[in-house]
Amino acid sequence: MALRRKTPLADIDENDLHVGSLKHEAAGVTAVAVAMKRSLQQMGPYRTARTLLKLNQADGFDCQGCAWPDPDPEHRHTAEFCENGAKAVAEEATKRTVPPSFFAENSLADLQDRSDYWLGHQGRLVHPVVRRAGATHYEPISWDDAFALIGEHLRGLDSPDEAVFYTSGKVSNEAAYTYQLFARTYGTNNMPDCSNMCHESTSVALAETIGIGKGSVSLDDVHHAELIVISGQNPGTNHPRMLSALEEAKRNGAKILAINPLPEAGLMKFKNPQTVKGMTVGQGLADTFLQIRINGDLALWQAIGHVLLEADAAGQEVLDHDFIAQSTVGFEEWAEGLRELDWDRVESATGLSQAQIREAAQMLIDSRATVHCWAMGITQHRNSVGTIKEFVNIALAQGNIGKPGAGLCPVRGHSNVQGDRTMGIWEKVPDHFLDALEAHHGITPPREHGLDTVDAIRALRDGQAKVFVAMGGNFVSAAPDTVVTEEAMENAELTVQVTTKLNRSHVKCGRTALILPPLGRSEKDLTGGREQRVTVEDSMSAVHASKGPLTPAGPALRSEVDIVCSIAEATLGTDGPVPWSDYRADYTEIRRAIAITVPGCGAYDEKVDQPGGFVLPHPPRDTRTFPTKQGKGVFSVVPMSVLEVPEGRLLLQTMRSHDQFNTTIYGLSDRYRGIENGRRVIFLHEDDIRDLGWSEGDLVDLVSEWEDGTERRAAGFRIVRFDTPRGCAAAYYPETNPLVPLDSTAEHSNTPTSKGIVIRLVPQQEDRDASEGHGDAVGSDEGHKSDVEPHVMS
Repeated sequence: MALRRKTPLADIDENDLHVGSLKHEAAGVTAVAVAMKRSLQQMGPYRTARTLLKLNQADGFDCQGCAWPDPDPEHRHTAEFCENGAKAVAEEATKRTVPPSFFAENSLADLQDRSDYWLGHQGRLVHPVVRRAGATHYEPISWDDAFALIGEHLRGLDSPDEAVFYTSGKVSNEAAYTYQLFARTYGTNNMPDCSNMCHESTSVALAETIGIGKGSVSLDDVHHAELIVISGQNPGTNHPRMLSALEEAKRNGAKILAINPLPEAGLMKFKNPQTVKGMTVGQGLADTFLQIRINGDLALWQAIGHVLLEADAAGQEVLDHDFIAQSTVGFEEWAEGLRELDWDRVESATGLSQAQIREAAQMLIDSRATVHCWAMGITQHRNSVGTIKEFVNIALAQGNIGKPGAGLCPVRGHSNVQGDRTMGIWEKVPDHFLDALEAHHGITPPREHGLDTVDAIRALRDGQAKVFVAMGGNFVSAAPDTVVTEEAMENAELTVQVTTKLNRSHVKCGRTALILPPLGRSEKDLTGGREQRVTVEDSMSAVHASKGPLTPAGPALRSEVDIVCSIAEATLGTDGPVPWSDYRADYTEIRRAIAITVPGCGAYDEKVDQPGGFVLPHPPRDTRTFPTKQGKGVFSVVPMSVLEVPEGRLLLQTMRSHDQFNTTIYGLSDRYRGIENGRRVIFLHEDDIRDLGWSEGDLVDLVSEWEDGTERRAAGFRIVRFDTPRGCAAAYYPETNPLVPLDSTAEHSNTPTSKGIVIRLVPQQEDRDASEGHGDAVGSDEGHKSDVEPHVMS
């Protein structure tokens, strides 16, 4: 069968790969050394001090990385950042720049042979450029001409719904608000965002069960929980500042239950660089680690629910019956569905014994205040919405919503992805939000739901969408089914990328393509002749100001708000009801509009003046009230589903290395897992390596198999022995994103199933298709052994 194929790019020499041992502790002296080395290399001493001392401070700027909340201003350290936060700042505040001459020297074809790692390391973009239809190179363009070109294309479409407006989680609240306002004034709700690819399953499940698609805890709740459950999450790499909160919780007596397919250093021990004891001794974290099979979480939590119900029926004080009676609906139906349980099926799905599951359930029985944390190891499965509903079921049953030290804690992966959604970046925004926009701004926003990420790719592929505008991010590398996504983008009449650094989305672009470089968060914003600030929202609904300290990387850079307002004027004119020039000149005017139109944001500008900002209202957390259709917390009956894996196949999860943030590759070191100088590796259990007829170090291609017969290939991965559950595999994205079929999505949320892909290993096949597009048939699976001598250390 013919395959879509994706082959390695030339600028990373995977033959230099070295494999060491799994680490059992996170942070410490090494993290400090790496953070300082990377910062000094990219920024130099002055810029390093200028940025890092202002990072995550009340009078400074918000980290471009994860959305973990900041402590109260009086409790912040001088160095209120982690290793990966320092890397993120160094990437943006680097002294390297990409001059216009770079594009004269490098054709689009040249750049297509480069990886995101190479592209990002060329430096900051400092001047707008255009690739005109049929041209082989980008060339400089003035800002006015760029805006006019965008306006011409948008006005020339047959329908506003032929345009797609994508948003990255890095975009500020002010830019996000004006961006969605422009799209809706123009006439479309086609507003996909990075949430569609990560926590959309969370938003759907929580909205249906507690009435609001956000977590219900504060940082203080985490500090004072009796039990913290961490599911499908690697905090040591993806949210390192969370480790400080877990350390404080442990000091206060909390226990931690970690549930994950891989043993991660950040779940074992934290060596806090802020203290002598932390640097030398460290703090153990997980009291119990359940090494679950990929996609076994739904079965696990239904088994835990069964044990809780069993213990409560036996007379133990396990469930909060008063809370259940007063504040919830559906308990009896949920309980009835779990009273009988197929333990054999649970053990098969989870890879855990009944004894292990009962031990974990006992931790919940013993806890009077439990916080449930989860991340993309939960949200990117076919049954992810159902799994999160089971988290909610357990929390409702024990009364662990709306009381101190307890609640639901989805940990968002990008700094303002939650704030963007609050500001209206959503293809399915509710009518009451549109009503507010109409009343205040005098526009007539469209009411039909728009396209999410997956549907936007389909529309571009099929010619139904013709213009793609991205505020930040690297859509091509972040999206699933990479070859299909690249072809869809190349099918567009116009693509516009508002980004600080080069990435794959700039080289797999529309027939006409613009790259518009904005100011970074670390830079001073003097738009309108005044010092501007922006605001962001973290994972726990806290909104605060952000103001960069650095002189911009180039004099031609413009702010995100300026770019959005200028595109709006070039498209819609200056005589409409929305005062774009006023919004550009003074962001206070945007915040005044936010205060009037966005729920919970009254007196917005005044509140963000307070040190540390303010917390948005959250009825389940604040008053134990639930704005669901039923007016109460909703128990859900979720059928148990188990992903069946055929004989000789494996279940793959994609993941980050320690040296990357989303699709931004900082370097080639995943030191916690022992990987150095390479990325194209696949982690397998040693018994699976043997039983499938391979050896450690063999080079293989990965072929994914989906239920409709769809197959995808990603080439050139080295087998690495690792502590994974039998039948499970792990590898880095974006290298493995080509294996995720566009149609393989989560039920109800349409999130790509990047954590549950059925694959087989085949002998490495040299690329004989220079286009990287339609490729060859898989051929025989015979002859597993590789003739390449692996560079592997035991």
